[in-house]
Amino acid sequence: MTNLEQIRPFFEPSSVAVIGASPIITKVGYVVLHNLLMNKEKWIFDGEIYPVNPKYAEVLGVKCYPSLRSIGKSVETIIIAIPAQIVPSVMEEAAEIGVKAAIIISSGFSEVGNVKLEEEVKRIGLRSGIRIIGPNCLGVYDPYSGMDTLFLPEVKRLSSGREVVATPRPFPGSIVLISQSGAFGAAALDYMAGHGIGVRCFISLGNRCDVAEHELLLYFSEDKKTKVNLLYIEGIGNGRGFFEASKKVSTLKPIVALKAGKTSAGARAAASHTGALSGVDQIYGAVFKQSGIVRAMNLEELFDMGRALNLQPPAHGKKVAILTNGGGPGIVAADTCEESGLSVVKLSDDIINRFEDLKKKGELLPIMANSNPVDLTALATSDMYVKALRILLDDKDIDGVLVITLPQTPSILDDVIEKVADVSMEQKKPVVACVMGGTEMAEEFRVRFEKSGIPSYSMPERAARAIYSLMEYGMYLGKLH
Repeated sequence: MTNLEQIRPFFEPSSVAVIGASPIITKVGYVVLHNLLMNKEKWIFDGEIYPVNPKYAEVLGVKCYPSLRSIGKSVETIIIAIPAQIVPSVMEEAAEIGVKAAIIISSGFSEVGNVKLEEEVKRIGLRSGIRIIGPNCLGVYDPYSGMDTLFLPEVKRLSSGREVVATPRPFPGSIVLISQSGAFGAAALDYMAGHGIGVRCFISLGNRCDVAEHELLLYFSEDKKTKVNLLYIEGIGNGRGFFEASKKVSTLKPIVALKAGKTSAGARAAASHTGALSGVDQIYGAVFKQSGIVRAMNLEELFDMGRALNLQPPAHGKKVAILTNGGGPGIVAADTCEESGLSVVKLSDDIINRFEDLKKKGELLPIMANSNPVDLTALATSDMYVKALRILLDDKDIDGVLVITLPQTPSILDDVIEKVADVSMEQKKPVVACVMGGTEMAEEFRVRFEKSGIPSYSMPERAARAIYSLMEYGMYLGKLH
């Protein structure tokens, strides 16, 4: 079987059995079954659903079977949420009836030193051809197919009786998120939902006794809905497979990785968390560089870079211009760009001459300095942003522009958003925005920039690191041609 044929049942199964299905609302088997049934009711998930638990004849209004064998029909994928010791016997039964994929949510394996039990499960999978995600994982969330194995309820009832959103699901998008940590993944999904970032698919790998990152990267490289891959990594098992797959995939779609366990303390924590061997951090850095993976240094940066690569084209070089109506934020952005290895270039004579011509015509302010960052001053208007941005993007010595807008100034109106977006589409060069402030107005500016196709950030450092990702990835692609 090809990789695509083996991996597909995790996301688009024709039938699913939930092993450990339960009517008890606090049980994992309840939440997983409830998620799938709700998606089927909404006409999102169209596979057959079979609850399995010998304790019950019916769960959530659906006939419950005492075993996989008793279903009497073909089952393509199973979701296992039972004590670890019982998992091997269920896997043997799954092998007998021709199951193709198993998502093992159950914990209690190598992450707690129970290596032999995990190896036994892996052997059964290898012998029977059952591919496995997990154990000790959340499984998958695919908003397009409705496959949702997350045991995280979307709504929780508080002791007061009030219901609150607990774990919202992000809307369908084009960013794949692959995480070794379930807790990290849960927080990441919450972050994505809260910041309006769509997800193509989320996969929590846990201990990775079988399916690993490189296979998923290859699978989604052929997926038309996927534009960007995000990875949370504690350690890599198949280093050669990961390196080769990353090199291949990064020529087609960008990959951003956040590597945890950089310090000795972090490495120890990773080993006890998912049983991952963290390895020497410098080696990971070299592998990322050679395979075209852009490295993020924290969770916020992982998504900042993902949004940038999702919305804007990669740059052809590392020469950046900063356009601002506030001097201080421009300086901070320049520092971060330079610290990241970008070049905040000296403006060419052609740019300076064009600026001077517009000053004479009264279209730019005479107090505007001809330097980079280009400070339009607090008296700048939306039209001044447009004229300056067009000149910067036209110049062959500038590969991308970071636009900082302080909407608090009286002369800047919200029409600057659409105008900047229109100019940015004239050239195939990346443009990112920074709108500082925590008010409703600042947030609206950021949201509208995003909807116009320009990633927008609340701090200049974040915007600088975002444009760094576009330039780093673009430079890698350039070396291949």
